[in-house]
Amino acid sequence: MTTLYIRDVSEDVAATLKERAVAEGKSLSAYVAAELAKIASRPTNEEIVARLRARDRSSGPTREDIVAAVEAGRR
Repeated sequence: MTTLYIRDVSEDVAATLKERAVAEGKSLSAYVAAELAKIASRPTNEEIVARLRARDRSSGPTREDIVAAVEAGRR
């Protein structure tokens, strides 16, 4: 495992993280490591955009269907 050192963390942020760690019954290190793992598991915006662009949209609504639905909602 890698060891990370984080510098220049404000006292307010550190206090909040310590409180949250205590509330979950974890050490500060274990709590922050779990939060970093959650962040790392989420896709980046670039990855999300790539997935959306790769989808087959040939069976979805047409532009005309969408415009008609919007116009119907305005009535």
